[in-house]
Amino acid sequence: MKIGNIEVFRYIVQQYDTLEKIALKFNTSIEAISAVNRGVDLNTLHAGQNIFVGIGYSVFTDNRMPEGSREAKLQLMKDLRTLWEQHVMWTRLTIISMVENLPDVELVTARLLRNPEDFANLLARFYGRQKADVFKNLFTEHLTIAAQLVQAAKDGDNQKAEAAEKEWYRNAGQIAEFLAAINPYWSKREWVNMLDEHLRLTKTEAVDLITKQYAESINTYDEIERQALRMADMMFEGISKQFGLSR
Repeated sequence: MKIGNIEVFRYIVQQYDTLEKIALKFNTSIEAISAVNRGVDLNTLHAGQNIFVGIGYSVFTDNRMPEGSREAKLQLMKDLRTLWEQHVMWTRLTIISMVENLPDVELVTARLLRNPEDFANLLARFYGRQKADVFKNLFTEHLTIAAQLVQAAKDGDNQKAEAAEKEWYRNAGQIAEFLAAINPYWSKREWVNMLDEHLRLTKTEAVDLITKQYAESINTYDEIERQALRMADMMFEGISKQFGLSR
């Protein structure tokens, strides 16, 4: 949704919200919020009130970062790194629970599958809910295919494992293509390389755990973690450039 040339979304004010808190939460500014809420008294916010929040910094024409945006930039970096860390950590815990038939497998899997939704909530601040949900669906598919691959490998079903792996890489290509389509600073080629490396390492980790090579699996996880943080930083740099946070 747009008001003028500014992309916006509707936000329901929460208890104890202030304009400053809302601006920081959504990586925008008080001025940007005011610009899309003409005629609304924003000095008397109350819980349950509907306001519009503008995405990005398009209302600013100079080269200064808006007040609070440096803090927002740091928070965005932290949020993306946390999401990628959680992605690989809960993936590992899910593999362990599947391989060892642990009683927590359903709970751990459910927590892992919350990760795409968490990513979508962050991306929606910049790209809107529709595009964010496309990513959520693709990323959920990435995880469900991974589970199919682990189960097939555990069962020794090479045919199913090969089919799942093929689908896994197809899905990674779709994710890379989607990211490149919504952000001109995200290269499809770079994302394909990053995601393919992520898949390769995750498969190695799963094989290590299935074959009880526990020391090797820990070493592999260290690589996975480092590589996930590189993906987080690449995602952060692209958003920063596209929405002016790097100014």
